[in-house]
Amino acid sequence: MSASLPGSRDLPASQYDLSTYWGRVRHSADLSDPRTLFVSGQGLEHAKQLVTSYKQGKLQSMSPELWQAKKIIDSTLHPDTGKPVFLPFRMSCFVLSNLVVTAGMLTPNLSTYGTLGWQITNQSLNVAINASNANKSTPLSTSTMVQSYFLAVGASCGVALGLNAIVPRLRGLSPGTKTVLTRLVPFAAVASAGALNVFLMRGEEIRLGIDVYPSESEDARKRREEAGNALEPLGKSKKAATIAVGETALSRVLNSSPIMVLPPLILVRLQKTAWLSQRPRMVLPLNLGLIFTTSVFALPLALAAFPQRQAVKAQSLEKEFWERGGEGGMVEFNRGI
Repeated sequence: MSASLPGSRDLPASQYDLSTYWGRVRHSADLSDPRTLFVSGQGLEHAKQLVTSYKQGKLQSMSPELWQAKKIIDSTLHPDTGKPVFLPFRMSCFVLSNLVVTAGMLTPNLSTYGTLGWQITNQSLNVAINASNANKSTPLSTSTMVQSYFLAVGASCGVALGLNAIVPRLRGLSPGTKTVLTRLVPFAAVASAGALNVFLMRGEEIRLGIDVYPSESEDARKRREEAGNALEPLGKSKKAATIAVGETALSRVLNSSPIMVLPPLILVRLQKTAWLSQRPRMVLPLNLGLIFTTSVFALPLALAAFPQRQAVKAQSLEKEFWERGGEGGMVEFNRGI
């Protein structure tokens, strides 16, 4: 993101009010906008030049072109490393990357091998996205990543196969109810394994802590920028890491809930209509359309549940930070996505 580019002057965090949920939704919609995927390397360099010019004081105020440049930077570069996130694993590609995988998991009447294959594919994608967008102030070892991957795959496959075996044996339920429950099995597997995946992939952050920074007032920020000083971290906090990872895990569940619940329930209802019964070939494109439409709206709503740049009271963290908070006794950290 823009914080990693040269210059001591910070850009405004957003053109929207990030203290409100709706402001964060609009900001998250920018971060997840698939149109940024089509920005060329030359376009990215131009955006970096514009942002750098502002940070170095060559541009004095934000303009529509500069806001667009910031949008490109924020949706392309990692906030800690300043390097482009591999395209399939960016939040702006999340809807497209997950479309085929989600459609596969929600395919009616999947075989055991099909269930296993799609759950493994989904967790592989989750691991890649989590690793690519995690807080980078605490590196993740390869052995930890591999261990986390296999544990998450085992959890998702276990939940999916276990529930697929249990649901048909439930007594006292109508065939229609069993059909609905069967269609919701992928949601249970994805939600439980998805949250576990985040904790496993980012467990190193909880064990070692992540960088925290003092919150700044507007005047303090301007004085620091005029002096040409960068904002230095106060140290690493394990409690901040626990908050960051926990909120990210919850946001993943919030994102998967409508995507994994609404399309299968709507499809069950539509399959009972004469129109779709007479056109079985329309089931797949209809399923893809439902998943895509739901995903487009669900992703920014879930990402906005918690601020990416999180601020907490210094006294809510380890004792070493209690007397070192900035404006209002607050400290900040990058939650990750």
